[in-house]
Amino acid sequence: MSEMYTKHAKKYDSVARDNIYNALLERPSTMALLGEIKGKNILDMGCGSGIYAEWFLEQSANTIKCLDASVEMIELVKTKLGDNVEAYVQDVAHGLPKEANNSADIIVSPLVVHYIENLVPVFKDAFRVLKPGGCMVFSTHHPFADFECSLSGNYFEREHIQEEWNTVGTPVSVSFYRRSLTELCDAVTSSGFIISKISEGNVDARAKDMSESTYNQLKNKPNFIFIRCEKPI
Repeated sequence: MSEMYTKHAKKYDSVARDNIYNALLERPSTMALLGEIKGKNILDMGCGSGIYAEWFLEQSANTIKCLDASVEMIELVKTKLGDNVEAYVQDVAHGLPKEANNSADIIVSPLVVHYIENLVPVFKDAFRVLKPGGCMVFSTHHPFADFECSLSGNYFEREHIQEEWNTVGTPVSVSFYRRSLTELCDAVTSSGFIISKISEGNVDARAKDMSESTYNQLKNKPNFIFIRCEKPI
């Protein structure tokens, strides 16, 4: 796991609240796919520092469970939100073994799946945990954007990519998996889900005042992809 989510967890929490990529592109684009939150049982799969969980509380969710592979992130969630949520450490690459069948109305997984090599077990377990009629909304790297990082030049080949990101103000090594849109969608549908909406996001115009070059880049080229999938009744 990258030090960005462990050693720099508090700094990441601070930055992600207001930066362009998280606050003005990823979160509003994911939230737009979620629908009604009030009275729902929410599973935040890869919760990070709990920014989404705070919003779920504001939207009067019934219950909120926060899972993340980072001990440091879960400690932040517990410190900030206490008994308002249930939070525990779980590497979702290994599924959701502590979650009961048909127990969640909504699963949200923001910017997580690109860190996982084999997606099929993840989506199969998410399908098991969702109630019939429930939905899962997730965001991830856009396959076309990630192809610029390809070492093989073969778009259809899954690749393990290592980069340095400056998200927290210090260069931090990050590794993730680049994959095709076909592989991503096949992992979802082979698990039983029906894909009901695909979005490529929309950067908030306020980003232009923060960085015109970044705003123009995100306005003209896809960076993330957002998918809503349903568990049939």
